[in-house]
Amino acid sequence: MKVEIPKIPDATSKRLPLYYRFLQNLANAGKRRVSSGELSETMKIDAATIRRDFSHFGALGRKGYGYEVHYLVEFFRSILAQDEETDVALVGVGSLGTAFLKYNFHKNHNTRIVIAFDPKLPIEGVAKSGTLAMHSDMMEQKIDELGIRLVILAVPSEVAQEMTDRLVKVGIKGILNFTPVRLSVPDHVRVHTIDLSVELQTLIYFMKNDEKDSQLS
Repeated sequence: MKVEIPKIPDATSKRLPLYYRFLQNLANAGKRRVSSGELSETMKIDAATIRRDFSHFGALGRKGYGYEVHYLVEFFRSILAQDEETDVALVGVGSLGTAFLKYNFHKNHNTRIVIAFDPKLPIEGVAKSGTLAMHSDMMEQKIDELGIRLVILAVPSEVAQEMTDRLVKVGIKGILNFTPVRLSVPDHVRVHTIDLSVELQTLIYFMKNDEKDSQLS
C-alpha cells in the first residue's frame, strides 16, 4: 500500500507509532474491527483526539461501523515506512549508549544501530553487543561510507554541540538527542530531544498533583 503523507500536526505525528503498535496487538489478537472508543480505552487517549488524528488522512473508517484493524495496520505501516530498513549510528558509548547497544531495537526489526562511536574506543574498532564500535575520529568517514542519516546522540553535554556540528557537515538529517543541550542545527536537520531528568521531574509533578486531587475528593 502506497500512501501519500499529508502535512499533519507534530502532536499527531508523535502518536502515529503508538497507533501502529496498538493496532498490531489488536490484529495479533484476532480483532477485525475497532471503534475509536475501544482504542481510547486501550491506549488511554481521548476518543475525540483519535478521531481528529485519523481525520487528517481522510475516511479511514465509517460512522457506526468503526475501523478495519487490518486496513489500519497496513495503512500506518506504509505511513511509517515500516517495510524500509533504517540504519542508525550511535554517538557516545557511555552507560546510556551501552544500554542502547544492548537493546538495539530488537522488537523493531526495520531499525537498527549499525555502528557506534566514542573517543575512548580504539581506531580499529571493537564489537559491543554485536555492533562495531569505533573511535570518534572515524565518525565522518564511516557515516559517509554507510550512508547513515539518523543518529542517536548520547555524549557529555560539553561536547554535544561540537559533535552535532560534525554530524551536520557529514549530511545527517535527524538527531535523537539524549543530552540536555539545546542543539543549534540548520533548518533541514530535525532534532528530537529527550531529557530524562525533565521527564522525571514532570512525572513527579503530576504524581504530586494527583495525590492532592485524591485528598480533596
